[in-house]
Amino acid sequence: QVQLVESGGGLVQAGGSLRLSCAASGRTFSSYDMGWFRQAPGKEREFVASIKWKGGSIYYVDYADSVKGRFTISRDNPKNTVYLQMNSLKPDDTAVYYCASSPRTLPRRSYEYDYWGQGTQVTVSS
Repeated sequence: QVQLVESGGGLVQAGGSLRLSCAASGRTFSSYDMGWFRQAPGKEREFVASIKWKGGSIYYVDYADSVKGRFTISRDNPKNTVYLQMNSLKPDDTAVYYCASSPRTLPRRSYEYDYWGQGTQVTVSS
């Protein structure tokens, strides 16, 4: 059974940083692309970032325009963990953040992911 467990959310002031982690189990982690999504109250779930391990030290990443230059996605395959480093946080970044796993290449749509974590709350105060 595949499980994804996020951690690292919390309350931070605007301009601050947080690092989210997502620990995966139940499938060959390195074989799947991983993504982060977020959902703010009253809004649809939106794509944040995704990462694909190509082999060796080669990774492909993709970011939503709204977070490009501020957020960094990374993964540690031996630890079965994907990270989201969030810098220069803004109140608009407030949302529940979800990690997800996909057999597709750098997917941006939620339906392209087959397993999801339970989410972790990120709140950015102004």
